[in-house]
Amino acid sequence: MNLRDLKYFVALAEHLHFGRAAAACFVSQPTLSTQIRKLEEELGVPLVERAPRKVMLTPAGRDVAARARRVVADIEQMREAARRSQDPEAGTVTLGIFPTLGPYLLPHVVPGIRARFPQLELLLVEEKSDVLLSRLHEGRLDAALLALPVHDDQLHVEFLFEEPFVLAVPEAHALAQHDSLSLRDLANERLLLLADGHCLREQALDVCHMSGASEKAEFQATSLETLRQMVAADVGVTLLPTLAVKPPVARSDNIRLVRFRDNAPSRRIAMVWRRSSAMAGFLEQLSGVFRQLPADLLVPTAEAGSLFTHAPGISGA
Repeated sequence: MNLRDLKYFVALAEHLHFGRAAAACFVSQPTLSTQIRKLEEELGVPLVERAPRKVMLTPAGRDVAARARRVVADIEQMREAARRSQDPEAGTVTLGIFPTLGPYLLPHVVPGIRARFPQLELLLVEEKSDVLLSRLHEGRLDAALLALPVHDDQLHVEFLFEEPFVLAVPEAHALAQHDSLSLRDLANERLLLLADGHCLREQALDVCHMSGASEKAEFQATSLETLRQMVAADVGVTLLPTLAVKPPVARSDNIRLVRFRDNAPSRRIAMVWRRSSAMAGFLEQLSGVFRQLPADLLVPTAEAGSLFTHAPGISGA
């Protein structure tokens, strides 16, 4: 058994296809297949079910894949630690970020990261929070930006900032005439929410429970942009994070954004990494750049009539 064979098997577990796994490893398919069989022979158990046009891992294969990912990740951590001992601010960082934060936060922090760490290669991965946590444990991410709380003793949690929510309503809605709101004003409202799996959905449901509002369950969106379009179409109202209504997000005129006054609902964002990470010292420095957001960027807009309808995409995700 050697590191190369483990990498081949991790690639196969990832792609569940011999051809694609071989391409990812830059070897021929027969070479990869031969090494996987040798690994099975050494372990004495089948790791893969080989069916026509379909590859599945056996129970033993799933266990070996999980362990192999950790071994490969540990080796990469060793190499990264060695590189950083020569130049602590160079190298590669793979950072996870969830979809309702990435497009709105990154334009404000990426230029600062490039200026502070000009030799750093920052690889961004956008996924839902549960996927990010899984990849973080597997060693496929160096760190991730997540909404708190994160309950995991194996992870270090570095708080970054708190982001208030605003209420987006159609211009003809009664709440559009308010300069600000209390949670009580949402009583009996039916909010448009994201689909299951988005952490913002859980945060919005918490607001519903506190305010007496409910979900408009006949519609669930897959993105903030879909939610915005539904509000603009007068389908309902929704909560939006403050960063998602700040420039460079473009404006329009058919949605009103209303701030909350006392006890404004919000989400708390942190950078999270493994306590065992060899990059912990550098990740502390990187988290500092994320904390240096301009103070007014996290203050809900004072213009109750502002509307933002288009968000920038993520480059490099």
